[in-house]
Amino acid sequence: MDRLAAISEELAEIDGQIADILRALSNGFQKLEKIKDVNRQSRQLEELTDKMRECKRLIKEFERVVKKTETRIDANTHRMLNEKKQSMVKELNSYVARKKQHQSNLESNKRVNLFDGPSEKFGEENVLLASSMTNQQLMDKGNQMMDETDQAIDRAKKVVQDTVDVGTDTAAALKDQTEQMSRIVNELDSINFSMKKASKLVKEFSRQIATDKCIMTMLFLIVMGVIAIVVVKLVNPKNKDILDIPGLAPPAMSRRLLRYPN
Repeated sequence: MDRLAAISEELAEIDGQIADILRALSNGFQKLEKIKDVNRQSRQLEELTDKMRECKRLIKEFERVVKKTETRIDANTHRMLNEKKQSMVKELNSYVARKKQHQSNLESNKRVNLFDGPSEKFGEENVLLASSMTNQQLMDKGNQMMDETDQAIDRAKKVVQDTVDVGTDTAAALKDQTEQMSRIVNELDSINFSMKKASKLVKEFSRQIATDKCIMTMLFLIVMGVIAIVVVKLVNPKNKDILDIPGLAPPAMSRRLLRYPN
């Protein structure tokens, strides 16, 4: 631990977490071997499986940190870290093998209980117990066992019904999501069509503005030309090179009729 701390505080912390989990796995399997109840064995195996999964994650994290520190450690330290990782993996694999063995034994015991009936020892105890019971006690015991069986069947039916309900709810949710996605696609198509139409209108509007600008420019040039002619005509009215503009030509000299003397 001290050597790892000298290399990296993160490595030392991960190594401590892995050691704690491996210690917990060792104690957990020792406890599992003392448990006789099948259901408790199953729960214990689930807890141990979760610990093994967490240990595997931490070993991968340990390997990642080792690779990150490769550039600043020597060859001997790198070899030591790899050997430590291999030791962790080996110990974890041993617990995985023990878990598989216990799981196999647990499934075998469940099959025996379901299909082969009670064990021989349990049968002997029932025979001894039945021999000491009265007929009424035997009937009461039989009714009790039938009630327990009915309750177990009811629980199984409830589990099946809950499963069916969950499946129905899931199917309804998927249907709603499918319809929602369809509506979203339709709305996107509508938006795309509107965007294309708007783009077309903008192009037409731009073209119209350009046309209007050309017309305004031509009118401006014509007006400026007329103004220029008027100015020149006013400044130099005798200029014959410029045509008279109606309404702006100087008034014609009035002609007087000549009268001949009597």
